[in-house]
Amino acid sequence: MTIKADWIAVDWGTSNMRAWAMSASGTVLAEGSTDKGMGRLTPAEFEPTLIEVAGDWIDGPTTVIACGMVGAKQGWVEAPYAAVPCPAMGHNFVTAPTQNPDLTVHIIPGVSQASPADVMRGEETQIAGFLARNTGWDGVICLPGTHTKWVHVSADEIVSFQTCMTGELFATISTHTVLRHSVSGDGWDQAAFDGGLADAMARPERMAAQLFSLRAQGLLDGLGNDAARARLSGLLIGAELAASKPYWLGQQIAVIGAGGLSKLYVDALAAQSAPATQVNGSAITLAGLTAAYRLLKG
Repeated sequence: MTIKADWIAVDWGTSNMRAWAMSASGTVLAEGSTDKGMGRLTPAEFEPTLIEVAGDWIDGPTTVIACGMVGAKQGWVEAPYAAVPCPAMGHNFVTAPTQNPDLTVHIIPGVSQASPADVMRGEETQIAGFLARNTGWDGVICLPGTHTKWVHVSADEIVSFQTCMTGELFATISTHTVLRHSVSGDGWDQAAFDGGLADAMARPERMAAQLFSLRAQGLLDGLGNDAARARLSGLLIGAELAASKPYWLGQQIAVIGAGGLSKLYVDALAAQSAPATQVNGSAITLAGLTAAYRLLKG
């Protein structure tokens, strides 16, 4: 069956790219993906990669809306950051150079903050998608991931935000430090996570010392890898929540991201008497890309 897209939505990250063939009304007609993320491509290779994934959907002039690292300096074309405070979805899309005369590719810019210095790319599209579905919402949006974002939103604008490298720290510690022997595997111990979370929230300044105790407890007390892995996660997320407390305390909170990781944050916030709404990251990214398309078309 031949599929003709009215437009194409693209989420292009550092490691992967996802694309959706869309109808004018916002219905998904087909989807595709590739592991040719921004990190593997030169600027000249973006268009051929897009054609590889979505070429069968193009039959005549087609608009493409793209978000993520595709707009970084190393991407297809740089989409300069919009400075906060700013709408999650502004009008300053950047048009990428193309060889195919049927393609018009618009890239959504990221968002920057001068003090303290911070940037985001891709998350602004998820925020725009969430706001499109939740008109008039004010509060804090948490976007867990390699670099978790805490974003203060008010009056449909991104007011300020803070990035925490918790996901990257977990990956680095669990693969490139002495703790790699203690936390290998993919098992889980919820009680160990809860204990690590509580300890880090109570005394975040002791986290560096508490980390090595995971190795010592394994050697001396037989602490299993599942428990050590979960406690490591709890310690890191607890330290993050302690650092970001000025953002989430007393606020309406939404957590946007992958199901398993987002649930850890929702549960961790609930333990601090801070209820949060969990939102599917892929669906809300597509909602943001759809909002961008509608904004572009007026």
